[in-house]
Amino acid sequence: MGQYEKLKGRVAVVTGGAGGIGKEICKCLSNEGAQVIMADLSESSAANAIAEINSAYNKVIYHELDVVSEQSWHTLYQYVEQRFSRLDILVNNAGIYLFKDIENTTLDDWNRVMSINATGVFLGTKLAIPLLRQNGSGSIINMSSTSGITGSPFEVAYTASKGSVRLFTKSAALYTAKDNIRINSVHPATTDTSMVEVLWESNKDLKKTVTENVPLGRLADPIEIAKAILFLASDDSSYITGTELIVDGGMTAI
Repeated sequence: MGQYEKLKGRVAVVTGGAGGIGKEICKCLSNEGAQVIMADLSESSAANAIAEINSAYNKVIYHELDVVSEQSWHTLYQYVEQRFSRLDILVNNAGIYLFKDIENTTLDDWNRVMSINATGVFLGTKLAIPLLRQNGSGSIINMSSTSGITGSPFEVAYTASKGSVRLFTKSAALYTAKDNIRINSVHPATTDTSMVEVLWESNKDLKKTVTENVPLGRLADPIEIAKAILFLASDDSSYITGTELIVDGGMTAI
C-alpha cells in the first residue's frame, strides 16, 4: 500500500470476485484501501482467492451471492449495511461466456446467459442505489465486453447480454446522476483467464487467431482490466458517468 490510498475508508462489493478478473479487481481495490466484499457463488474458490490476496492485504472478506436471485442480493446488502453502515462501490463483474451461433443456441442457453450477465447487473444496480444514496455519492461499474460494442456470429447470447449491459448502464446513470452516483461500463477484449482457456483447449488455433486480431498483438492481462475498474471507482473519474471504457488493445478501432 502506498502512502496515499485512493479508496481509503470506502466499502466495495465485487461480484464474481473469485474468478480471474474478479480476483484482480478485489486485490486492486483493497490495495488502494477499500474494504472489499468478494461476492461469489463458490465459497471454496473465494476462500482460495482471499487467502492469496490477504497474504498481502487483510481487506477482503467473502459473502455468498447468487446474482440472479433478488433475495440473495437483499441478504448481501443487509449484511453490508449492518457490518459497515455504508456502500461506496459496486462492481458487477459476475458473468458467463457462451460460444454458440444463433442456430445452435437453445432457449435455455439464452435465458441462462441473459439472467446472469444482464439481469444480475440490473438487480445489483437497482438494489445498491438506496445504500449509495445515503453517502451522497457512489460508483457502480458494470462489466460488459467488446462484444457489447460490436457483433459476433459465434456468441449471439453473450453479445446480446453485454450489449444490454452497455445501454442499461447509460439509462441507470442518467437516473442516478442527481444523487451523484456514477455508473459506467467497462468493455474488455479477450482476457487471459481460466474461463477462456476452455476455448483454447477445444480449438487449438483459436487463441492464435484471436491474438493476431489484436493490434497490440497480445491478450489482455486481468490486472489491466482491474486498473480500469479502479479508475472508475476512484475520484480520478469524478466527472465520468454513463459511458463505456473500452480496454481492448485497439480491436474496436479496426
